[in-house]
Amino acid sequence: MLLDFGRASLLNKARQQPDKVRAVLDKVSTDGLQTTIDAVKSKLKQPLTMGYSNVGVVLEVGRGVEGFAVGDRVVSNGAHAEVVCVPKNLCAKIPDGVPDDAAAFTVVGSIGLQGIRLLQPQLGDCVVVIGLGLIGLMSVQLLIAQGCRVLGIDLDADKLALATKLGAAACNPSAGEDPLDAAAAFSRGRGVDGVLIAASSKSSDPVSQAAKMSRQRGRIVLVGATGLTLTRDDFYQKELTFQVSCSYGPGRYDSSYELKGQDYPIGFVRWTEQRNFEAVLDMLAEGRIDIESMISDRFEISKAAIAYDRLAEDRKLMALLLEYPARDTSTDRFVAFRSVPTTQPDAVAPVVACIGSGNYASRILLPAFARTGVRLKTIVSSGGVSSAVTGARLDFENSATDTASVFDDDEIDTVVIATRPDTHARFVIDALDKGKNVFVEKPLALNLSELDDVEKSYRRAASNGQEPRLLVGFNRRFAPLVVKLETLLRTSSEPMALIYTCNAGAIPAGSWIQDPKIGGGRIVGEACHFIDLARFLCAQPIVGVESVGMGAGDKLVDTRDVATIIVKFENGSIATVHYYANGHAKFPKERIEVFQAGRVLCLNNFRSLTAFGVPGFKTVKSWKQNKGQQECAAGFVDALQKGNSSPIAFSELIDVSKVSIEAANLMRNEKTDQDSTP
Repeated sequence: MLLDFGRASLLNKARQQPDKVRAVLDKVSTDGLQTTIDAVKSKLKQPLTMGYSNVGVVLEVGRGVEGFAVGDRVVSNGAHAEVVCVPKNLCAKIPDGVPDDAAAFTVVGSIGLQGIRLLQPQLGDCVVVIGLGLIGLMSVQLLIAQGCRVLGIDLDADKLALATKLGAAACNPSAGEDPLDAAAAFSRGRGVDGVLIAASSKSSDPVSQAAKMSRQRGRIVLVGATGLTLTRDDFYQKELTFQVSCSYGPGRYDSSYELKGQDYPIGFVRWTEQRNFEAVLDMLAEGRIDIESMISDRFEISKAAIAYDRLAEDRKLMALLLEYPARDTSTDRFVAFRSVPTTQPDAVAPVVACIGSGNYASRILLPAFARTGVRLKTIVSSGGVSSAVTGARLDFENSATDTASVFDDDEIDTVVIATRPDTHARFVIDALDKGKNVFVEKPLALNLSELDDVEKSYRRAASNGQEPRLLVGFNRRFAPLVVKLETLLRTSSEPMALIYTCNAGAIPAGSWIQDPKIGGGRIVGEACHFIDLARFLCAQPIVGVESVGMGAGDKLVDTRDVATIIVKFENGSIATVHYYANGHAKFPKERIEVFQAGRVLCLNNFRSLTAFGVPGFKTVKSWKQNKGQQECAAGFVDALQKGNSSPIAFSELIDVSKVSIEAANLMRNEKTDQDSTP
């Protein structure tokens, strides 16, 4: 699927993702054509890590991980790579009697097993499996092992022959055989007890046929991907049960289970992802699943591109194994350097490293730094793929997976931090303690304790003789139209009333962005941008903050990202930040209105600036949205090269960060009070 999508034309990609097309059109209407084109091109260049079913040997075990030790053979849903880092609940130890080749199929097999668990077959049930690819054939064997009679349906005679060899009956519609007649004969005219659909098709025929061949109150489970145009009578008259299976089982897409390692109690959830892995391994150990007959070929990892080409060209292939060279595990570290040929810049240019190479960093932030002429030395990401691709594109000298390669390199004098927010404070402190300058994406810290630690580290570094340059990526104050707005405001010393409206868009409550311990929540993680811009335009110290979240409605479970924040300044100015996640995508994302001394200035989505009551000035428009990312990076690098102070005073960074955290805390406390009210 990924190969087909990656090789499709832009038009075919668009046809496959109509929801993305609508989002692109909405972005054009709000942000402009060129900004949207740049974003789409960058998104299409982002690499996708392939694979999710592998076998390896444990090199290291993280803190708090129990049940695994260095040297254990394990299966995991990690990517196709020589070294992978996998959460503990997505691994399982391999029994001694199971060879690596067979164990590599465990995660794939668990997809079929989860579908079977939802099907709830009993001894003697007759079950149809539609689609005899890898998952379908493994499901056939698991069903037979449970004492079921199985009928396999596929258009490929070779796959049907293999299913027959494994103990199933077979039906080939491409040879003129009728699936409904075959199912009726197979079920002795009673209708089949269950149907597992493991096919990949745009047609709705597999679902329609499954309904027609089922008995009264039969069960249908979709494991594959098919059309879902259903006929009500097919399901209504028989009271059929239809369910879509989700991957490996309970825990899938639950960050608490997968990322944080919080297991479900076995008394309440018998079969989780990990326990499904273990069940498949047990079946392999008992010889209940034949893997060898499904392996079409083996390739060394260095020839993976050839393997992928064959997979795309030959639809009869069942499974291809990628094999890795033997390793000396006693010397392994989680680091993988690659050398990129480069022309050395001027020796006085700052030597920059970057930790993090996600979408924003690779698309906007790092290209902005590259254009300043700095020497880009090392780029680090946890997985390695994105940093290798981004590093090659921007001519970084090295890419790595180990942050020590940055902090321990004395030649690197500046670190750009673009990782997940829960790592920002820690990496800032590590860099400052090593005497390096720091550019960190917002937020600077997630809580007041972290912020205090950052401030202590900065003071400690400054006391050693040279004040470090620290800048948070508050780029909006550097945007050309904002600079023009600020210039107009400075012509009066009167206090102002500023209204900042952000049409933020909804993000699910379960997203890591909403987690106060990981993403900090949207007020700390994003609204800090708007508080900083208000601080810049008012040009006064902040003396107070108030915030209130919207009350929960029928469709709102968590309203902490629908809020109004009021910031008070020393000269009497006030700024009201409306951060709303319940708006429409076609409405502009950001709008600033400033009322001061009988005049009004309005900045609309960083594309136009309109003034009322300002002599000689009405409207300035920009052909392209510009939020100041390039100017922000350039200002920071200019300060490094000239030995000037950071473009934003450290006291302002602390002030804005503290106020953002306090605003979020006020809403959390308010929600807690509401929840405890009888």
